[in-house]
Amino acid sequence: MLDESLLDAPEALARADRRGLLRGAAEAGARVRTAARHAAEAGIAELKPEGRPRAVLVAGSGAAATGAADLISALAGAGAPVTRLRPAGVAPAPGALRWTLPGWAGSLDLLLIATTDGTEPGLALLAEQAYRRGCTVVAVAPQRSPLAESLDGIHGLAVPMATAPHEQLYEGSLSAGPGAFWSLFTPLVALLDRVGLLEAPLETLAAVADRLDRTAERCGPAIATYSNPAKTLAAELTDSLPLIWTEGTGAAPVGRRFAAVLAELAGRPALAAPLPEALPAHGVLLAGDLAAGADPDDFFRDRVEEPQALRARVVLLRDRPSGGLTAAPAARELALGHDTPISELEPEGDGGELESLAELLAVTDFAAVYLALATPATPS
Repeated sequence: MLDESLLDAPEALARADRRGLLRGAAEAGARVRTAARHAAEAGIAELKPEGRPRAVLVAGSGAAATGAADLISALAGAGAPVTRLRPAGVAPAPGALRWTLPGWAGSLDLLLIATTDGTEPGLALLAEQAYRRGCTVVAVAPQRSPLAESLDGIHGLAVPMATAPHEQLYEGSLSAGPGAFWSLFTPLVALLDRVGLLEAPLETLAAVADRLDRTAERCGPAIATYSNPAKTLAAELTDSLPLIWTEGTGAAPVGRRFAAVLAELAGRPALAAPLPEALPAHGVLLAGDLAAGADPDDFFRDRVEEPQALRARVVLLRDRPSGGLTAAPAARELALGHDTPISELEPEGDGGELESLAELLAVTDFAAVYLALATPATPS
């Protein structure tokens, strides 16, 4: 159960935050600026592409890399197909994964590798395979990592991952907290802007960093729960199974990333689906054993030894829907018709699509961190 008193105790939160997750979330704006500078220094700004790639392939493991690939796909739209590669099996080396390019991949395609580790031999072999096929290879990885060094021999482009001085190794890799997402995502966006797949010039990245800074001020540990959207969301999700319903093309990958980060950082299960598909997909959950009124809390339950059963809670994440059309009223009607509580989150400020999505990402990242820190059973 969430210790809500801890949410409004900044010093206690700091003591519980042994992985530096809060600092990582607060420094997201600074991480974008550093990552953009690393991308420029690596030579992305000087690239002179001959045209758009036929396809963009993205490889990498963990919530940060997966979320970056997912959001890139949504932002690029129909400009070029963006395909996330998944491990094809286990490689001969102990603990290594085997990655394989699609049979059609060739000289017209672009392979992006994003990793917070950089020691995975399978990704280095994937880069070599792409080089033999004639693919252009770009990797964002920790500086002087084996993967980054291997790209020198195959004429690939390695962009150093932006890290913070306080970051430490955790379970064999750089702490994959909230800041890691922006360290991987920013150089990839800068590259895709350069090849003409989306619009994200330096001015846009600077605006994203500013929006992240402002959101961090609203969601920081010193801001009380009643006026802090991230703490409020964390408190609402205690003892809940979040059903994350998204509206808007960009909000869909934000919802999926929120579900992944809840699992990775807070150890909490969550389900994500876009509207209107979420209504039939999750409708049965609102009427089944997870429904708010399915099985009233047993008065005789031991509050210490027997945890409270999870109950569904809808989290409505909305970007600005095109044409003014929205499925939100139908979503609210379905949830409230089953006595299911709803949490709603949408961007507060004006600005471009990437800025709005950055705000949603920042608030949900902070919420996942607060859940991780304020839940005693969750290791931090």
